[in-house]
Amino acid sequence: MTKKLLLGDEAIALGAIHAGLSGVYAYPGTPSTEITEFIQGNQLAKERGIHSRWSTNEKTAMEAALGMSFMGKRALVCMKHVGLNVCADPFVNSGMTGVNGGVIVLVADDPSMHSSQDEQDSRFYGKFALIPTFEPSNQQEAYDMMSVAFDYSERIKLPVLMRVTTRMAHSRAVVQCADEPRQQNELNYNAEAKSWVLLPANARKRNDIVTAQQAQLEDDACQSDYNKYIDADNKTLGILASGIGYNYVSECFPEGCPYPVLKISQYPLPKLLVRRLMDECQQVLIVEEGQPFIEDQVRGVADMKNVHGKLDGTLPRTGELNPDIVKKALGMETGQCFDPCADVAPRPPALCQGCGHRDVYAALNEVLREYDNPRVFGDIGCYTLGFLPPFHAIHSCVDMGASITMAKGAADAGQWPAVAIIGDSTFTHSGMTGLLDAINENADITVIISDNLTTGMTGGQDSAGTNKFEAICRGLGLSDEHLKVVVPLPKNMPEITQAIRDEINYHGTSVIIPRRECMQTLQRHLKQKKNK
Repeated sequence: MTKKLLLGDEAIALGAIHAGLSGVYAYPGTPSTEITEFIQGNQLAKERGIHSRWSTNEKTAMEAALGMSFMGKRALVCMKHVGLNVCADPFVNSGMTGVNGGVIVLVADDPSMHSSQDEQDSRFYGKFALIPTFEPSNQQEAYDMMSVAFDYSERIKLPVLMRVTTRMAHSRAVVQCADEPRQQNELNYNAEAKSWVLLPANARKRNDIVTAQQAQLEDDACQSDYNKYIDADNKTLGILASGIGYNYVSECFPEGCPYPVLKISQYPLPKLLVRRLMDECQQVLIVEEGQPFIEDQVRGVADMKNVHGKLDGTLPRTGELNPDIVKKALGMETGQCFDPCADVAPRPPALCQGCGHRDVYAALNEVLREYDNPRVFGDIGCYTLGFLPPFHAIHSCVDMGASITMAKGAADAGQWPAVAIIGDSTFTHSGMTGLLDAINENADITVIISDNLTTGMTGGQDSAGTNKFEAICRGLGLSDEHLKVVVPLPKNMPEITQAIRDEINYHGTSVIIPRRECMQTLQRHLKQKKNK
């Protein structure tokens, strides 16, 4: 065994490579991005020809992974929690089709919303789709689980959902890694059309099969090495801890927990083990990161007076857990917490100096002062920071691609001017269909595709539509007359403001593409060029 110091994301990536991975499919999204980046830079992955190019969005990633599985090879799909919403259609249906080669859907949840719109708990998706879920409690388990989960996926012929959280993804630990990685699966033709063609007649049969599997999946969870009942003499309290929550409990008791602990890292919930804990202990504390997923299920079969966790306020309902929060719930003394000086002013994030988005917002604000009640619909990306000072330039930001469709809906309601601003990567992710709707109805909106030639917010990954946006807009039916490209620089401000003004005053669908490379990737490219 070789020891390596790895992020949780890196442990997942290396575990997948060593488990015989043939392809990773992903769209960058914090805190999952480093998984794909690690595979892209790994020498063994390059030697084996493992697919690792970024997908246009999470839905296309999931579907491509299913295609690889159809041919008998192992595929990994990676995303952050809100990305699972984007690929929900193929993800849920993958429970009906089943798999040929193993498929792991790795989802990184973001409690405390460090870089996200919500605190969605992806475990609900696994239960909803009737597929097993794995939740590692530390980096070593994250590495080991990849091999186990791929094997399990192929044995039960179902995909496996693996859920981690920000703290697991972005903290480091020493991981023991196998010296002899497993070989990739050979191509095979074992996938049967009667399972993969989800006509109602086929799907009904598959539904019966998958539903009948649930009892076996729960029994597997009861027997799993990752679900442990750790007995102790003091039965006044029992602790049920899942995923990284188990890690926090362990930190509270470095000499060993005096109470029985049920560790959960594989679902469906092993009710047999839960009942043992409930029967043997007077009170039960449930420690889980995210929403009260386990607690809701336990309360359905237990005396509610004896169950404590997020629903009764013993643990906070929102935000991340940590060892001090768990200690407080256990009635233990907590350590001294860091208290920042009251005189230290907060430093909210801001667009980089020299960023092209700054010039776009400066021009847009200058023009919109000429109109009554203009509305600007924003989107997901670093340009969302245009909401903050000094620009205060956008009025909404809901989800990937919503800028164009919300602007269209506002225009349908009678709003004018209605402006959408969307980044280049977000446009190809989920903005193109909204623009097609707008063009088909010639909606009275102005769309700004702020093109910085990269996926800037997540670190400068390749953008799927680079150098293709004019062609995409024309292909969707936009006329050249109302498709304009500008370079966002202060010296070009008269040209940019006039383009925005002209297209707002045109009562139909128009697109303006301000194009200038992201300052971060530009500096990186200049440094690489200098080093050569």
